[in-house]
Order: sequence, then C-alpha cells, then structure tokens
Amino acid sequence: MAALTAVGASFLFPTELVLINADIAQVPPADLKEVLTNLLMNLVANPINAIAEANYIGILAWAIIIGFALRQASDTARNVVGDFADAISQVVKWIIALAPFGILGLVASTVAETGFASLAGYARILMVLISCMLFIALVANPLIVLIKTGKNPYPLVFRCLRESGITAFFTRSSAANIPVNMNLARKLGLHEDTYSVTIPLGATINMAGAAITINVLTLAAAHTLGIEVTFASALLLSLVATISACGASGVAGGSLLLIPLAASLFSIPNDIAMQVVAIGFIIGVIQDSAETALNSSTDVLFTAAADPTYSR
Repeated sequence: MAALTAVGASFLFPTELVLINADIAQVPPADLKEVLTNLLMNLVANPINAIAEANYIGILAWAIIIGFALRQASDTARNVVGDFADAISQVVKWIIALAPFGILGLVASTVAETGFASLAGYARILMVLISCMLFIALVANPLIVLIKTGKNPYPLVFRCLRESGITAFFTRSSAANIPVNMNLARKLGLHEDTYSVTIPLGATINMAGAAITINVLTLAAAHTLGIEVTFASALLLSLVATISACGASGVAGGSLLLIPLAASLFSIPNDIAMQVVAIGFIIGVIQDSAETALNSSTDVLFTAAADPTYSR
C-alpha cells in the first residue's frame, strides 16, 4: 500500500530534479516486456560482471543463491562470512558518517551553477514524501487496524506515534528504537511471546517508509530524464521497492542505498542514480526522520492489532 501510494503521488505531483549530465541521451525500456527482459538478464548475469558493473539486481540474486548454499557450510565458514558481513556493515556506517561532507559539496556546486531555484525541487519532493508517509500513518494503517480489530484504531495509532514515533524521529534508526517498542508493547499488555519476535523482525522488514522513499525518488529521476513510466512498469517498481525495502538497513539513510537497484529497472545510469541518493541525503534530516518514525511506530501498531489480548 505504501509503495502504490508513492507511485500515485509521483504521478499526480511529478518532480523534476537538477541532475548533472541528465541531458545525455538515454535508452529507456520501451515497454514492460523490455523491462522484464532487462530484469531477467540482470538476474542471471555473471557475478563478477555484476560487481564490476554495479548490477545491483544481479548482486542481490547471487547473494541469495550463495546464502542458501552456505547453509551447508561449517560453523567456521559461517563465522568467517558473518565477520565479513559485519565488516562491510561497518564500512557502510563510516561512509554514511562522512556523507555530510559530500552533500555540502554537492549543494554548494548545484547552488553555484543553478542558483537557489534548484532547492525548490528538493522542497517539492520532500513534501511528496512526507505527504505519502502521513497518508499511510493516518489513513492506511488505521484502516488495516480497524479491519483486523473492529475497534476505533486512532487511540492506538496516536499512542504508537507519540511513544514510539517521536523517539524514532530523532534517533533515525529502527534498530535503535527496538527497546522503546518493546517497552511500549509491554505497557500495552501484549503477549511477550508475540512482541519479542515481531518487534525485532519489524525493525528489519517492516519498512513502509523505505518503500515510499525508493519509489518517489526513482520516479522523480525517471521524470527528470524524460522516461515514460507505464502503469505496468510502475506496478513492477512497487513490487521491487517493497521487496527491497525489506532489505533496507535499520540505520540512518539505509533505504537511500537501494535507489540504484530500483533505478536500474528503467536503465537509469548509476552516476545519475547516485546523484538522486545524494539528494536523498540532503533532505534526509526530515525525510529519514519521518520515514523511521513511520516504520518503527507501525511495528508496535501491527503487533497490537494482531495480538488477541488487545483485540478482545
């Protein structure tokens, strides 16, 4: 629902961004058949070429295959892979920590070349993002809770936003907000066997805000490049964004790193996609905070809706 909401808002309020080399001739996919063909070819690409050419879908496919294969590995091999994964995660955290310096340079360069008019596009796309997140938090989620419980959902919705969402807004990390959500679930009287599983799991895969961010920024890039996105292609993008959001890291800015994967569906070059990621970091002070507040508060909301002790 979040992904489809983002697609609808992007079609209603298309945003054009200021991107370097955006006027270079592109060869976008002509129809859904070509999009699916490119997706399939990227999935089965040689793993070495996938890494060398930044074929994110191919990298993801091979990572899943290798992950299943490693189920048969020895404990020593699993520990090595786990340590290597932790090291890569640490490198990503260092890069994100240094991102403000790069963002400062990008903003300075953009303003110097185009003036402050470029900032209007940032404000517009931020409004689209926040509006989508508010719609999901105040309309879509309450509707789901109402259907599940048959009770007025808004007291629970507002309590989750107040006691979980506000904290998540400032921490900008779903993982860091797990103890807050566990405590809130305890105060709501939910069954510990339920929330001890759903809260940590939700911090990893319940990423409605990430799905919104990936869709809106990807479609803004497509609009800027003049790529015509059909309804069927947008539906496929929603599916890819939803699955990708489940893999978004629970750290600040984690969802932005999945934009190149979604952008590859429309043959958007990596250098353009990474400029969109940079724009995401520029507006991330508000966007990422609101995204995390939505993601984290919904973990408790859906846990309560599914728990029979609350539904009664």
